[in-house]
Amino acid sequence: MKLATLKNNTRDGLLIVVSRDLKRYAPAKNIAPTLQAALDEWDAISPKLEALSKAVNDGSADTFAFHQDECESPLPRAYTWMDGSAYLNHVELVRKARGAEVPESFYDDPLMYQGGSDTFIGPHDPIEAIDTSHGIDMEAEITVITDDVPMGVTPADAAAHIKLIMLVNDVSLRGLIPNELRKGFGFVHGKASSAFSPVAVTPDELGEAWTDNTIDLPLLVDYNGKPFGKANAKTDMTFNMARLVSHAAATRHLCAGSIIGSGTVSNKFEGGEGKKIEDGGVGYSCIAEVRMIEKIQTGEFITPFMQFGDTVCIEMNDADGNSIFGTIKNRVEKYTP
Repeated sequence: MKLATLKNNTRDGLLIVVSRDLKRYAPAKNIAPTLQAALDEWDAISPKLEALSKAVNDGSADTFAFHQDECESPLPRAYTWMDGSAYLNHVELVRKARGAEVPESFYDDPLMYQGGSDTFIGPHDPIEAIDTSHGIDMEAEITVITDDVPMGVTPADAAAHIKLIMLVNDVSLRGLIPNELRKGFGFVHGKASSAFSPVAVTPDELGEAWTDNTIDLPLLVDYNGKPFGKANAKTDMTFNMARLVSHAAATRHLCAGSIIGSGTVSNKFEGGEGKKIEDGGVGYSCIAEVRMIEKIQTGEFITPFMQFGDTVCIEMNDADGNSIFGTIKNRVEKYTP
């Protein structure tokens, strides 16, 4: 089942069921007006959405043409957005560039921060930025949406609470993050509003690619029209999504509609630093990694962060080359307060 949220001049949009090929949709307002409403009563409502999905895909439902640019993020706002760092290669590169070791605890105890979840942007909406000196960066990741998760849930039991899967562009302002971290109290200004994929899918839509509570497929990133990254989401993943859900719920219950992210998808290259696609590697899911490798290899940062007018596209295809979640496409635009 594939679900999306159409813009309709309300805060939470209109829930729709989308065809598997992302070409058609049917409104789900007679079942649940919004995705959050569906998640609140998932056990009762999801079978009705599944029935509508079947009708959309077999052609028996009245449908409309699906346009990704008309979508909000599937949850335009959420009660909880927590992002982990499941790919330790990303952490290792960042620390290596500044001559720091990765603490051993990081390999057993996931990193995670709680981000702002009140103003997600649409999958094709602009990234509004005040100043490029803030170090605007994309971060391509996979995410899951849960139902109600009990406090202290084990990773094995957490898997059953994963109801939907999405992609995300977790926008970071790298120039602001270091000073915030030095305060020892977490991100506020360094994390801008994130953009999620047009479509959220149930795990069964991924077939055999959904394995070990992650996705065994490349995450495709294009930057200004050129291939930038194609790292596999399962390769080099230290903590799977069930482990991250369990970590998020270690000391509190999670309410239905909680979003948990994987952190920047990052692969090693033959046991060492990653390489650009044009150099035979799988590329990167954020600009920061390119810069860290440049710093390690040359002593200098060379690649700039995103400038006004730059565009990033994030997508994932199935084994037959068909888009699963639709495309995140964000352009950096100047915002004047």
